[in-house]
Order: sequence, then C-alpha cells, then structure tokens
Amino acid sequence: MGSSAPEASGRAAALRRALPALADRSSLLAAATVLLVCVPAGEKDVTAAVHVTAADVASLALVALTALNLLRGRLPAISRAACALFGGIVVAAAVATLGSIDPTTSLTGFVRLTQVFVLVPAAVLCSLRDRTDQRLVLGSFVLAALIQGVVGANQYLTRTGASYTGQPIRAVGTFGALDIMGMSTVVSYGLLAALALALGERGPDGNARLRRAMFAAAAFLAFPLAVSFSRGSWIATGVAVTVLLLRADARLLVRSAVLGLAAAVVLVGGLGLGASGVTERLSSIGSVSAAPDQSVSDRYDLWATAGRIWQDHPVHGAGPKAFPRLRDSHAPLRLSSGSDAADSTIGFQREPLLSPHNMYFLVLSEQGLIGITAYAALFLGLLLGCLRHRRGTSLAALALLTWVLVDFLYADIGGTTTVLTSVVLGLAARAAAREPAVTP
Repeated sequence: MGSSAPEASGRAAALRRALPALADRSSLLAAATVLLVCVPAGEKDVTAAVHVTAADVASLALVALTALNLLRGRLPAISRAACALFGGIVVAAAVATLGSIDPTTSLTGFVRLTQVFVLVPAAVLCSLRDRTDQRLVLGSFVLAALIQGVVGANQYLTRTGASYTGQPIRAVGTFGALDIMGMSTVVSYGLLAALALALGERGPDGNARLRRAMFAAAAFLAFPLAVSFSRGSWIATGVAVTVLLLRADARLLVRSAVLGLAAAVVLVGGLGLGASGVTERLSSIGSVSAAPDQSVSDRYDLWATAGRIWQDHPVHGAGPKAFPRLRDSHAPLRLSSGSDAADSTIGFQREPLLSPHNMYFLVLSEQGLIGITAYAALFLGLLLGCLRHRRGTSLAALALLTWVLVDFLYADIGGTTTVLTSVVLGLAARAAAREPAVTP
C-alpha cells in the first residue's frame, strides 16, 4: 500500500503537466479520435439505438475542451459562414425530430446527427490553428490506415479474414465481419492523406524523406484496399485520387495512371495477389445496371423505399432513425431480409438492412426537403471552399471530402468509422475558411 501512494501522486502530477499541453494543442485529441477508431469494439447489436466507442469518447472530449477554450477566449471564433452552414444542419434535424412519427426514438438520432455533422467538425475546425495541427491529424489518418492495412493484409494472406465467396480472405482489419466497410474506409482515408502529404512536399523546399515515406505508405495501402473487395471504397478512392492529382498537377495524373496500371499488372497478373477476387469484383462494377448482383439489387430497392417514405413526408421527413420502422411497409417484396456476414469470431450471421445505404436518400426520407437543402449547402460550401486551394494540407482535405461525398452515393453514416467523417468535415471546414488558421 505504501508504494501505491507515490505512484498515484506521480500519475496525478504527470496528468497535471499534460493537461495544459493538451489545451494548447487540442488537435492531439482530434488525432487520438482517429487512432482510437482502431480499437476493436467487439461484437455489437446493430439494432441498438446507441453505440459508444473509444473514438466517440475522444471526440466528445475534444468538443468539451474546445468549448472550454472558446469560453476562455483562447480560440478564434468560427466564421459566420461556417456557423450558418453547421447551424442549418441543427435546425433541419430539430424540425425533423419535432415532426417525427416517433419523437422519442428520433431524439437519439438528433443527438447523433448533431455530434457527427456539427459539434465534432466544429471542434476539429477550432483545433486546427496552424500547419502543425493539420499535419498531426493527417498523420494520424496515415498511421491508423497502416495499422489496419497490416492487419488486413495478414488476414488475406493467412486466410483469417471475413468470408468472401465462401473463403475467409476478405480483409476487414480490427473491425470484424459486422463492420465490413470499416477497414477499407480507414485505409482509403490514409492512402489519400499520405498521397496529399507527399504531393505537398514536392519542390526544392519540400522534405524529401517525408515525401518518399508518404509515397511508400500510399503504395502499400493500395494492397489491403484491394483485398478488402469493397467496390464502394475503390470507386470513391479512384475519384478522390483523380481530383487530388488534377488539382495538384494534371501531368502527374497521367504519369500516376501509367505507374498504377503497371503496378496492378505486376501484383495481380504477375504475382497473383488477390487476382481472382479483385478481377471478379472489378468486372461486377460494370454490371451494376445491366445484371446487378443481390447486394446491388437490394440497394436499389432500399433507395426506392427511401423515396416512397419521402413522398409520404416531403417537407420535414419521417424523423431521424425512422427509416427502419417504415422500411417494411414501403419496400418491394423482393427486398432481402438482411445481408450475410461471417468470420471465425462470429460464425455466420444475417444482419438486417436498417438504412437505405445512401446518405442523400437517408436524409431525404428522414429529414425531407428541409434536411436535404441543409446538407447540400454544407457539402457544396465545403467543397467549393476546398477547391480554392492547390497546395498543402488543403489538398488532403479536398481529397478526403471528395471521398466522403462519393461514398455517400451508396453508403451512409453508421459503424465505428462514422466519427472519421466528422474529422474530415472539420479538415474541410478549415481548408474552406476564408481567414487563415492562426496560432495564439
């Protein structure tokens, strides 16, 4: 007992020293939010109203610290334009909640939407006061992607991943088969952040060692992304990389396309890494309209279901989290009862389809015209703001935001990686801000 008291006092002293440093560099909490996404969340009930992860806790700590710093006058005020864009999301969600078919259930949805699209992005925006802060957060994306990429590549090579075409080869990282998009999302973000950081170090004033390291990281991450067999992540990453290279250097886009094709030929054609699964998955992208597979067909039906719900509640929608309750009464009979998930941990499970798998249709059905207008204003405002810049960390924000906006065409918020969307929106808001980031 005698030795525990000095140890406790030592930990308390270390904490007292760390807190001022954390207050001065709150971007550390934003970086921690990204990294804590890698902490396994264990098996979870996807039908539960609330899921709280370690990353969520870190993001809320960032919000609390930011509020404290704002009250103490230690951070610059958010611009009126940003306040209007984020405020529109709160108003739309509040109106939809008040007019909901089930206001009690919608209240938890209102809190989640406010956290994901307003509070955490605004806190990240305030924490990014200089280039060091922005690099710190982008670096955390790269590190998290490398962690997941190593785990995912090992799962594919050792056949210990989630089931894909009856074989345990699908790379899912630490997320498991119940969050099949988790690893591919983190790896995609890290690949884009690494590529943008590398491009930012070009020129005589750039750090050659950092540039080579980031290019190497991006090249490595292409493999676990490939063996995630996620068509959605492939498409979003391809579009985001194209936008990034076009904005940075159009000639570099052509050279990168040639190098990427050559690398694919060597890895897939020559070494056979992921050959059959990757080529089969790629070929299926071209048949999503003519001969869609079951997952694509279900997605089309879910979109149609969301459209029918919106027709019944056109102005303010049915309310946050109302889609699962109204799905069966508006869905076509051919819609599957759920999607299959399997790995060595959970065995085989069939998971219910609780969302339309399209963020825009989800907003339209649950928040109506008021909601879709608010989200369109936010996304368009951030995108146009990011497009004003050609260099530095703003390129990374543009690429990451592009990935999110494309991914939202066939996915929506949900799962452990949802909080990463908030961090991306915060990065984009900083890049779009008219006033430069300042250091107090």
